[in-house]
Amino acid sequence: MKTLRELFRDARFSIGATVFLVLILLALLSFFSPYDPMEWRVVPRDLPPSWEHLLGTNSKGQDVFWQMTFAVRNSLTLALFAAALSRVIAVVVGLLAGYHGGIVDRVLMFISDGFLVMPLFLIIVMLAMLVRERMNIATLAILLGVLGWAWDARLIRSQVLSLREREFTYTALLSGTPTYRLIFNEYSLFIMPLVFSTLINNMAWVVGMEITLALIGLTNPDIPTLGAMLRWAVSYQAMLLGLWWWILAPIGISIALFVSLYLVSLGISEYLDPRARIQRVGVR
Repeated sequence: MKTLRELFRDARFSIGATVFLVLILLALLSFFSPYDPMEWRVVPRDLPPSWEHLLGTNSKGQDVFWQMTFAVRNSLTLALFAAALSRVIAVVVGLLAGYHGGIVDRVLMFISDGFLVMPLFLIIVMLAMLVRERMNIATLAILLGVLGWAWDARLIRSQVLSLREREFTYTALLSGTPTYRLIFNEYSLFIMPLVFSTLINNMAWVVGMEITLALIGLTNPDIPTLGAMLRWAVSYQAMLLGLWWWILAPIGISIALFVSLYLVSLGISEYLDPRARIQRVGVR
């Protein structure tokens, strides 16, 4: 509770967390939807927003509001699993490269640099084309998670390299402290801000990549996501037909998600930063 109170003192975190909680609530509402998201023509087509249909209906005969709740749920699930997978890879690679150094560092950083210099978007597109027939939330999460760790691994490695040369590291090693205990008890305090901030930033990257892949037709359009909603709206020329509510809903939710993740990332990074924590203690 104390941690939450301190976090919510930051206006940026408060705003971001509030918006993100609203999005989670929308995702949870999907479990109470009166409509199957896969079915068409369950409601009258192309109706504007009203009390009966809060965000109107689309040309497929679906309620846009309830369709959006499924899209938010699936997009958040995709972002969370892909970002968590890439964090595991980034932390393992960053710790091994930074702490051991030598040949281990050179090999791992060679692999990481290879991911960084390659045109990642084109690689994702080619791999998505290969598994297009089996594309679902899990497949896309694995694809983006495996390819989205390289830059963050370098950040963690640089932090570990700095920590390895500090006095407390030498003191711990001379006193016989096991390596795993040194990493979990000492290094984790400095690494966690990077892990959390890059986790949230990676979630935003995953959502943006899913939207991009959906718009170019490389994801399964039958699975409701923010990208799939945009793809259907563009395919049916929603703006030209005056169905502004159909295309505005996923765009507005996507912007809200990106902004909330960015603000939460800023708040958590500043709170977990040991230097900022020392300053807060000093002020008190």
